Amino acid sequence: MTAQLLHARAKLRCIFVASAVRYFFSLRFPQVRRILLVESGSRHLIEQLVPILRQYWPEAPIGLVTCYAGLPAVLASEASTEVFHVANFQGRAGRKRLYAELRRRGYDIMGILCTGEPIMTKWKWALALHVPAKVFIVNENCDFFWLDRTQFHTMARFIAHRAGMGGARAAPALLRLLLFPLTLLYLLAYAALAHARRQWNLRFRRVHP
Repeated sequence: MTAQLLHARAKLRCIFVASAVRYFFSLRFPQVRRILLVESGSRHLIEQLVPILRQYWPEAPIGLVTCYAGLPAVLASEASTEVFHVANFQGRAGRKRLYAELRRRGYDIMGILCTGEPIMTKWKWALALHVPAKVFIVNENCDFFWLDRTQFHTMARFIAHRAGMGGARAAPALLRLLLFPLTLLYLLAYAALAHARRQWNLRFRRVHP
């Protein structure tokens, strides 16, 4: 694979990621023409959620990414429903094919079930990163909030609840969670620099004893 092709693929990947997370920083709300739901929780929650969504967007076709067989009853009667079984998209090539298919269909908003159940845990966050749609998080009570910067305190309380914390400890916990990748990157860069310096010193001493 040529360097030009690798560069083009890396640039395209950056564009997709930037497109997926743009709604987190922007307050703009998209026109909702297509809805994607990620069934990373118990099936009965989808049965409860769809009627709520239909109050706001009665005509928007709904797509479903799921690990369950078949369709929820509330969607089975809708001819426009699209279903994507993750079992059909295994492996790196399969995941890339799914991401491309979802991007091609142009979903405007995406609901992700976050119920504390170990269901499609890796899938849901990968989809949030790769699908350029405005994301809303749905809990086990079928309450939901939009995943954007205006919901920082809501996200903090949600994460704190999942981690068994509450009150004033919630916001600092979220801040530490957000800063962790940057801290890890700094430590890795520091370690790499120290290793490179040590190797340089060793080679320099061999050349100039």
